[in-house]
Amino acid sequence: MITSKQRAQLRGMANPLPAILQIGKGGICENLLRQIDDALEARELVKISILETALLDARATCSHIAKELHAEPVQAIGSKFVLYRESKENKKIVI
Repeated sequence: MITSKQRAQLRGMANPLPAILQIGKGGICENLLRQIDDALEARELVKISILETALLDARATCSHIAKELHAEPVQAIGSKFVLYRESKENKKIVI
């Protein structure tokens, strides 16, 4: 569990990042979860966008994916959300 100060630091770091993954009308599937898992291991901080055709709520989707992948939800605004998980091998972010 991260503190509010750590979450604020991560939000600041995520602000300039582009969304590297998109969730479309196919929704959340095993392949998408695997891609997010790999991205979290490589980058630790990942921004994901939800397309309008997906008809998903960003906050609920963020919570669901974070729970599935043992990650921390950092921020959910509009159709984008940010996840953080400390990497086992490639530790880049110090919070």
